[in-house]
Amino acid sequence: MSLTNRQELRRRVQGGPTFWFAGAQDALSALLVDQSGFDGVFSTGFGISASLLGQPDMELYTLSENVQVVDHMANVVRKPIFADADTGYGNVLNVGRTVRAFEKAGVAALSIEDQVSPKRCPAAAAQSLVVPVADAVARVRAAVDARQDPDLLIVARTDVADPQEALDRAALLAEAGADLIQPISRTFSRYEDLVRLREVCGRPLSLQLMEGTWMARLDRAQIESVAAFATYPIVTLLSVVHAMQANLAALSAQRGVPMGELPCGRTTMADFKHTIGWHVLEQRQAVYERPAETAA
Repeated sequence: MSLTNRQELRRRVQGGPTFWFAGAQDALSALLVDQSGFDGVFSTGFGISASLLGQPDMELYTLSENVQVVDHMANVVRKPIFADADTGYGNVLNVGRTVRAFEKAGVAALSIEDQVSPKRCPAAAAQSLVVPVADAVARVRAAVDARQDPDLLIVARTDVADPQEALDRAALLAEAGADLIQPISRTFSRYEDLVRLREVCGRPLSLQLMEGTWMARLDRAQIESVAAFATYPIVTLLSVVHAMQANLAALSAQRGVPMGELPCGRTTMADFKHTIGWHVLEQRQAVYERPAETAA
C-alpha cells in the first residue's frame, strides 16, 4: 500500500534525506512548484498576504483566508504541502482550531511561531516581539493535541533574538512535542550554531533560505546535515514581481513594442494551456456531454 503524503514526509524526517520545498502564494504558483523538481510546496504567509491582499505580512489576513488559499493549492498539487500557520491566530484554543483547519485542508506539515499576535515577518520587520516561553510551549502542546492524524508534522518556530535563549526555548518546544524546530536567520550567524541547535533540541531543523541571509549561503551538505526541511519561501513571489514590473514598465513606456523585445520572457499560450491542464478538462467535459449530444 502506498504511503500518504504525511506518512512519506514523516518517514523522510525520521530517516532522511532532506525534503526541499519552494514557496507558493496561490494555487497557480503551487501548481508550478508541484510540476518542478522540488519535493513539496510551502505556503508562504508573506506571499499569501502580498498576493491575496496586496499588503505586507503583518497577519492582516485571517485564518479562514489563509486556509482557503491552502485549500485551493491542495486541489491542484500532488506533492506534500507545508503550511505557514503564523502564530496560530490567538490563544491555545485558537491554535487547536488552526491545526484542525489546516489538517482538514490536507497539509502534511505546518509551522507555529512564538511571536505575539498580530505578528510581523522577521525578514522584513526591524524586530520581532515574542510571547513568554510558557505561552510558546502551550501553543505547541495545543497544536500537538489538536491534530487528528499523528503523521501531521508540527514545526515550532522561535523568533527570539538571543542565541542562548533560542537554544533554551527550542529544547522546551521539542519537549512539548514539536517534530521540527525552525530558527530565524537573525538569531544565529554561522553553521556551527545550527549544529548546536540541533544537538540541544534533539530535533531536525526546518530552515528558511532567504536571499540575502547567511543561511542562504550555506552549501547543500551543510543544510542537509542539520535540516529535515529546507525551503526557498519567496522565490516564486519575487520572481513574478520582478518579471511583471519589468515588462509592464517596458510596455507602458513604449506602447506597441514587439512582445519579443520585452525584458522578461513569457510562456506561450500553448505551453500555458498544457501547464494549467486545459486539455485534460476539455476531455473530461466531453465524456459527459457527448452522450447527451448523440441522444439529441
